Amino acid sequence: MPFISKIERQSDYHLFPSTTPIVIDNGASYFRIGWAGETEPRVIFRNIVQRPRHKATGETVTIVGDHDPALLRYFDCTRSGPRSAFDSNVVYQFEIMEYILDFAFDRLGANGSRIDHPVLITECVCNPVQSRSKMAELLFETYGVPFVAFGVDAAFSYKYNQQLGVCGKDGLALCPGFTTTHVIPFIDGEPVYKGSCRTNIGGYHITDYLKQLLSLKYPHHMTRFTWEKVEDLKMEHCYIAQDYFSEVRLFQKGDKEAEDKTRCWQLPWIPPPTEEPPSEEEVARKAAIRERQGQRLREMAEAKRSSRINELENELHGLEFLLQQLEHVEEHNIPSFLSETGYVSKQEIESAVQKVTQSLRKAKGEPKGDQAEAEEKTDPATNERFPLINIPDNMLTPEQLKEKRRQLFLKTTSEGRQRAKQKRFESELERERKNQQDEEKRLENPELYLEQLRAKYKDLSEKVEQRKRLKTNGNHTNGNNFSGGVGRGERLNAAQRERMRLLTTAAFDRGKGEDTFGARDEDWQLYKLMSKDNDDDDEGPDQDEAEMARLSSRLQELDPTFVPKSEIITSQPVEVPRLRPLTKEDFQILLGVERFRCPEILFRPNWVAVDQAGLDEMTGVSIRRLSPVGQEVEERLTNSIFITGGSSLFPGMSKRLVAGIRMIRPCGSPIRVVKASDPVLDAWRGAAAYATAPQFLTQTFSRTDYYEKGEDWLRRYQLRYTL
Repeated sequence: MPFISKIERQSDYHLFPSTTPIVIDNGASYFRIGWAGETEPRVIFRNIVQRPRHKATGETVTIVGDHDPALLRYFDCTRSGPRSAFDSNVVYQFEIMEYILDFAFDRLGANGSRIDHPVLITECVCNPVQSRSKMAELLFETYGVPFVAFGVDAAFSYKYNQQLGVCGKDGLALCPGFTTTHVIPFIDGEPVYKGSCRTNIGGYHITDYLKQLLSLKYPHHMTRFTWEKVEDLKMEHCYIAQDYFSEVRLFQKGDKEAEDKTRCWQLPWIPPPTEEPPSEEEVARKAAIRERQGQRLREMAEAKRSSRINELENELHGLEFLLQQLEHVEEHNIPSFLSETGYVSKQEIESAVQKVTQSLRKAKGEPKGDQAEAEEKTDPATNERFPLINIPDNMLTPEQLKEKRRQLFLKTTSEGRQRAKQKRFESELERERKNQQDEEKRLENPELYLEQLRAKYKDLSEKVEQRKRLKTNGNHTNGNNFSGGVGRGERLNAAQRERMRLLTTAAFDRGKGEDTFGARDEDWQLYKLMSKDNDDDDEGPDQDEAEMARLSSRLQELDPTFVPKSEIITSQPVEVPRLRPLTKEDFQILLGVERFRCPEILFRPNWVAVDQAGLDEMTGVSIRRLSPVGQEVEERLTNSIFITGGSSLFPGMSKRLVAGIRMIRPCGSPIRVVKASDPVLDAWRGAAAYATAPQFLTQTFSRTDYYEKGEDWLRRYQLRYTL
């Protein structure tokens, strides 16, 4: 099957004899494979599988471990995410495990599907027999492996470091791994599994916790917090606090020490371009360009205006010439004379002359006062402007009747404009008179005048609020003794209640027999009454609010401390976020408390809803499970506490373990915590060194043994680490 990977294929597979074992460290995070007797594994990759389809061909490809993100633009990864063969730290998805082993043996250089080398593969502590059986069956049936041996990765790391003199024959191995944390006691160099214990907390949970905290802290940069990037941040910046609460108080104070411990991750940011102010020459050049453009526009407007004036003057001369000719035409010959001109009567020509004259004055830019005076002068001559209004209809032709209706419309409109103008003029005079009276009152007694204004403003505001409450559910009762609202009948005014009465009556009468509403003229009168909106009260609040606005502006002029009620109600408006240009600080991710808060879950799993013991408590649990072994053995165990695994790389791990274990051990007990020389690779190196021993094959079993002895024997199978 096609694989996509950046890992190169080994070319020296055929140089190793068939007796050389292949060593596999099958971790939940990383998969390592190599040859026994070597100090470094040949192939290392993440223990995950992804099987997307190619966007162009539709072919399914297998991506194992790390890959080039640039290649993913050619594949559809929306339906196939990364998958692991592990549930916690136990292999249970053997279909995925087969993809991983295929890729591992292929990159190791194996040709074909048969592997003619013994295999030593690691497993978790107290691995279920079903998982062990399925793994053995996969190796025997699929790859034809001659011999298989299973061992615990933490035990191999302990034995390897024991040979280096790091730890003793008796001790405790603490292995905070990717998904779980184990404690295994060793007595006389062999693990005692009945005293081991496990907590479902590991590096995976720390990374996930850090990812959640950063996503909550910086929601606008959530896409930046990929799993790989958060994993790098965890390994680079996180540490174990010696005293968590003291460390938190240090950051709460925000002094220089906390600032020094804060780390900053600068995201890619491009500063906006800064615009330099234009020079004087540039300003002068742009001003000259604008002046030329304005001059050109003015010339174009002047030419258009001149053309319009010429057209209107020609039209006016033509109409005046037509009127002069009509004076020499007899009355009965006028319709035939005007038939070719498009006009019906002499009055229509005079009206057209008046319109053209007004347009000409407007085009020439004469003041509006001249036009108004001209209109006022022509207003008394209404009969001359509208000669057909007073003539009976039976004396007019159809064309003249049409002209009469148009003249009636024009006269009504003109009179309405005059009335509105007169009303505005009178209201302006009344307003000036009131202002003059108010000013006289203010000059007589300013304090009394100001007090009267405030009292009037208060009364008006209460009146307006009362009307608003009556229109909506206010502070009255609705007749059911429930506060907080008023009935609809109480909110309606007199006109609205009358309309509702008419509607109710009509509906009641309709149900008595045949529906004959609308057959009589009285029914249509009732319909008009029901449809008419005579709500006189609707105009009241508008007048009151206008008066309130006038009083408010007047009070603000006289009293600077006056605050209108509308401003008091909205004195604390919702602040609209103001847009500002993004700066460099907006693209900075600060790691402060998160640096030690996330690894703290190794000692306080209940923070992430795992109700189990922490790392320091697990040592006490493991020692109690070994009882009774004697005080001397317990002291030897605590005198050689060995930590290994990827999560043991956090700075401060050893000191925190010493402090935590000292609190649960008797006073004076020797406590010594040592770290593996390489917590990540020592498990594979210990297994590679173990597989080189001559007695290694005595600890393996073959395919024949597996099928003859069955699962019961496989359940009791246990590797001896001291050969």
